[in-house]
Amino acid sequence: MIITYLSAPFCNIQVQHSLERWLLWVEELAENDYVIIDDFLDEELFRKIMAHCSRHLPDFTQAGIGSLGDFTIQEGIRGDRTYWLERSRDIDLRAFWDLVDEAIHIMNRYCYLSISDSEFHLAHYPKGSFYDRHLDQFAGRNNRMISMVIYLNELWQPGDGGELEIFRDDDSVIVEPLAKRCALFKSADVPHQVLMAHKNRFSLTGWLLYQPVGLGQFLG
Repeated sequence: MIITYLSAPFCNIQVQHSLERWLLWVEELAENDYVIIDDFLDEELFRKIMAHCSRHLPDFTQAGIGSLGDFTIQEGIRGDRTYWLERSRDIDLRAFWDLVDEAIHIMNRYCYLSISDSEFHLAHYPKGSFYDRHLDQFAGRNNRMISMVIYLNELWQPGDGGELEIFRDDDSVIVEPLAKRCALFKSADVPHQVLMAHKNRFSLTGWLLYQPVGLGQFLG
């Protein structure tokens, strides 16, 4: 659908969500540092992303931690495999890129951020893999502002594992990785981990950036 709340250069994109919904989500994000959104993807876009993920599964590579010279692969800390997306190459995900631009517009206009770019990858956690507690930020590269995790797990059930655990001051919140669910949180402020997956667990994960993206696949 076309909604007129977007301004240049985003006014021609296909909008997924109403302004009213975005403002509720932004308010919760500002108050709690995170927000969980169910049915963030419509069925058509979900199917396109699932098909893209299946088609490129042989191209996934082992993920690492750290940035640039500090980049290492440590499966005892992080065990997922990733496939980095590119707008110019992954053109069949046009509707997803429109959704990213929609989010950037909202964050800039209503959260007074200065987001200018994004980076995203598909992530696969095989059975037995996990990602220990961490922040989505690096000491030498601090341009990640908002983290976005969209889950792709149909028929997920308790016991399947792969939940997101968000750490608070005195406790934590467990987020089940249900299909079409989105977790948005402040990259520099929200410690989190991915609990051990007991079956294949998939997501589309990325970051809204303060400065243009570099070589994301080498930056964790």
